[in-house]
Amino acid sequence: MTYALTVPSISGNLESYIQSANSFPLLSQEEENKLARRLRDQGDIKAAQQLILSHLRFVVTIARGYKGYGLPQADLIQEGNVGLMKAVKRFDPERGVRLVSFAVHWIKAEIHEFIMRNWRLVKIATTKQQRKLFFNLRSLKQGLDTMGPGEVKQVAEQLNVKPEEVVEMEKRFNGNDISLEPLSDEEDDYYSPIAYLTDGSDPSQILEAEQDRTRRGEGLQQSLDCLDERSRHIIEARWLREEDTATLHELADELGVSAERVRQIEAKAIQKIRHLLTAQ
Repeated sequence: MTYALTVPSISGNLESYIQSANSFPLLSQEEENKLARRLRDQGDIKAAQQLILSHLRFVVTIARGYKGYGLPQADLIQEGNVGLMKAVKRFDPERGVRLVSFAVHWIKAEIHEFIMRNWRLVKIATTKQQRKLFFNLRSLKQGLDTMGPGEVKQVAEQLNVKPEEVVEMEKRFNGNDISLEPLSDEEDDYYSPIAYLTDGSDPSQILEAEQDRTRRGEGLQQSLDCLDERSRHIIEARWLREEDTATLHELADELGVSAERVRQIEAKAIQKIRHLLTAQ
């Protein structure tokens, strides 16, 4: 069974795209599995689209981890989206894992392929170990300065490469007179990015954290809606502004009451919000 999957194009403003990606609701595992079965058994394109849209935010998060390579963020996200689509097509809901845990490797594989095609380094990635060094050296360095002998030795041991290879790779990162040589197609030099991708976070934990933030945000909004207009204004002015939060005296002058009265209203409102959030 064949079918075509698409994702929103990043043709305009990147920030607008990211906001759009974050606006799609997260799925519970039950909802996710139901959609995956519809895709697998019926070739349901709408189910596939829903799975893809609900995971676009994770592609953005993963792509941000590759900012240090100097490539356009929009391109990295677009390549990651290709990996997400591949993962959705191959996802088996009967294995008991979340789609994000399965998809993260496909997403990063496509991003790695893109970086390898576009980075301009002399004789880069002639072996699997060198490619692993290429993708991990930046995160393993303890600072921006040139690594000392001790740090070089530590990185070499951690990645199972020679110390001189670490030094050479660092020089290439810092150099300017560089060009890209094509990767070899010979069997001995074949590689799969999935084989050496490293993931610094647990995708299931990312998903749970996103869902928790979403629930807390929705719960807070519902709690605020239960407050009277004056109490809500005080809470928003005192606690929910990113900057220029109001003082008790400023609100007292605005509302025509004493600062102590504002404090009492604030305390009562906070207590009510906590009670409602606990109940939820």
